[in-house]
Amino acid sequence: MKKVLFITLIMMSLSAIGQNVMSQELLWKLGRVTPLGLSKDGKNVVFKVSIPSVEENKSNSKFYIMPVNGGNATEIKDTKEVLTDKNISPDGKYLIYNEEVKLEKVLGKDFYPNLDKSDAQIYDGLDYRHWDTWNEGKFNHVFYKENKDGAKGIDILKGENFDSPQKPFGGDEDYIWSPDSKNILYVCKKKAGTEYAISTNTNIYEYNLETQKTVNRTEDNLGYDTAPQFSPTGNLSWLQMKRDGYESDKNDIIVEFKGIKQNLTANWDGTVDNFIWSKDGKNVYFTAPVDGTKQLFIVNFPGVTRIAITVRQLTNGDFDVNDLVGFAGDDIIVTRSDMNHASEIYSFHLKKNTWKQLSNINTETYKTLALSKTEKRYVTTTDGKKMLVWVILPPNFDASKKYPTLLFCQGGPQSPLTQSYSFRWNFSLMAAKGYVVVAPNRRGMPGHGVEWNEQISKDWGGQVMDDYLSAIDDVAKENFVDKSRLGCVGASYGGYSVFYLAGIHKNRFKTFIAHDGVFNTQSMFGTTEEVFFNNWDFGGAYWEKDNAVAQKTYTTFNPATLVGNWNKPILIVQGGKDFRVPIGQSQEAFQAAQLRGIKSRFLYFPDENHWVLKPQNAQVWQNEFFKWLNETL
Repeated sequence: MKKVLFITLIMMSLSAIGQNVMSQELLWKLGRVTPLGLSKDGKNVVFKVSIPSVEENKSNSKFYIMPVNGGNATEIKDTKEVLTDKNISPDGKYLIYNEEVKLEKVLGKDFYPNLDKSDAQIYDGLDYRHWDTWNEGKFNHVFYKENKDGAKGIDILKGENFDSPQKPFGGDEDYIWSPDSKNILYVCKKKAGTEYAISTNTNIYEYNLETQKTVNRTEDNLGYDTAPQFSPTGNLSWLQMKRDGYESDKNDIIVEFKGIKQNLTANWDGTVDNFIWSKDGKNVYFTAPVDGTKQLFIVNFPGVTRIAITVRQLTNGDFDVNDLVGFAGDDIIVTRSDMNHASEIYSFHLKKNTWKQLSNINTETYKTLALSKTEKRYVTTTDGKKMLVWVILPPNFDASKKYPTLLFCQGGPQSPLTQSYSFRWNFSLMAAKGYVVVAPNRRGMPGHGVEWNEQISKDWGGQVMDDYLSAIDDVAKENFVDKSRLGCVGASYGGYSVFYLAGIHKNRFKTFIAHDGVFNTQSMFGTTEEVFFNNWDFGGAYWEKDNAVAQKTYTTFNPATLVGNWNKPILIVQGGKDFRVPIGQSQEAFQAAQLRGIKSRFLYFPDENHWVLKPQNAQVWQNEFFKWLNETL
């Protein structure tokens, strides 16, 4: 093992970066921290650091171990030496894992073996593609085997054309052992084809090793059931959304105790991100968005007692609490970020309410930079509500100067806009380039109550658009804002927002940038892969002529119907493997702009999905983003 100091991991001098503010080149040299858990003895944190290499066009990772009370990190080659493997049964006899299994004929050569050079694909239902991959008749299945070399695996979903782990993002968090090692619990949406595409009804299933029988532990719930884990006292718990087809429903913590399911967060006006049990099994700690940040909360588990269930917020500040790693005495180990700093590992003392930064992967780099300042303001909306708006100011901000200003439109649409640190839509970088950034927590964002979050569904072009304009109009009153140089940028639903605002902005904005945005709600409904999303947020299908809500979505709230009002330059960005907002959306928008004679540019990434993940493509994205602003703003 090789000992290293964190400060040497990403050390860069000012002479190396050539400037004292954030740059796109520097952004993609920062280390990215992923906690893996606590060591077997509970005395150390085990984590991974990934460092992108633009030259190699990939990321390289190293693994480290560090004392839970802070100190130097030690590089390790194999985490198995120090890290508990959750996939080994508690009694040590078995190992659980997942593999992809071919179950259905889809390819031309599946049906016609003599035509093995055919690249045809044949489908009889939806779910023919998901996120960025085509369905080739293969499914993720959970297996278990004896924990010894050469043991043969047993497929606990044998013959079932369903996925566990879930696609596209599920991993080994989708399956766990019961404390007695007799059962395997796993998350699965046991629907296929078109039925799969229109539903969010995942369930938690329990497979018994002895009987080889499976039971559905959450059959009574119609929405998402995810993230199963057992409490230290053996109670099954998980996250639950109630309504089928609504991917952004309130996420609650459910605990099953003596056959009774208790919703610990039912009466709390928020939605849970992730959770972890206290060591004694009496409390659950969880993270959730609140007031433009993500914070740590605690809720007690009463069991059979008559003690009231109480949710309390434990942390507060302009930062996000992200991963929950584990406990060390009175400390909880987490990751924390803010708009100026990528995630690092911290400990939070639960009795003293004090923070201690444990890892310092990028600390020395940030010390060399003049960072932006983030400010909260509360703007009154057109319907009389108070809306939080983040305002990010350039480094070395001078209020006597005038700055070009960007309205940032968040995606989702129901994604929180908090103190997160993006490696693409990076506010610190935008500010370092000399822009003021206005980032409103408009309607449809969690962290301001369930009602605020839900108001955007079926109202994409309604109140939320007024919220955007209220935010930029309010900040534009400041003397430091150059009102003649306002831009509007965003991705996904934020891209939809850009397309829509381009048709109603009444010359507020001088330029627009839309990335993977929804342009035509009708063709979006016909080509996106998770149909449940459009069913819920659009209010139905465009051919339902008697459905007044849906008809408004496909006419009044359709950006394609507003192109006649477009009058400013627009940059349109699209990933070729984006099946969530398919390529046709951007093609339609670009073609419309070009045919109308509007200055426009199409930035296309054939091998990227809804995101831009490859280092060199990310650099092109950043360069083109700021080049466009230089040209048009």
